[in-house]
Amino acid sequence: LSNAVYDLERFGIRFVASPGHADVLLVTGPVTLNMRDALWRTWDCTPDPKWVVAAGDCAAGCGVFAGSPALVGDTGAVGAVLPVDLHIAGCPPSPIAILKGLLALLDR
Repeated sequence: LSNAVYDLERFGIRFVASPGHADVLLVTGPVTLNMRDALWRTWDCTPDPKWVVAAGDCAAGCGVFAGSPALVGDTGAVGAVLPVDLHIAGCPPSPIAILKGLLALLDR
């Protein structure tokens, strides 16, 4: 999304390395038991207002890993750990779907 084709930054969106500089947490996979605490700490470090986007079927809890004993709950859905503001479907979601979802989130 950062390349010249999609140019995410023209919409005022850019990826940052620190949750302290973020407004949105983009979770792109299922939440495992090992990563649950790290996700919570990342959420706690993100300043308010903040949003969570579950990108892809695995993050929404309906991907190929559903039912694994390594996941939080039965599905590993991000919504089982944090409040999710936007689900973007797909396995994986296309760059256009992610871009449309992020722009829809900005419109809210």
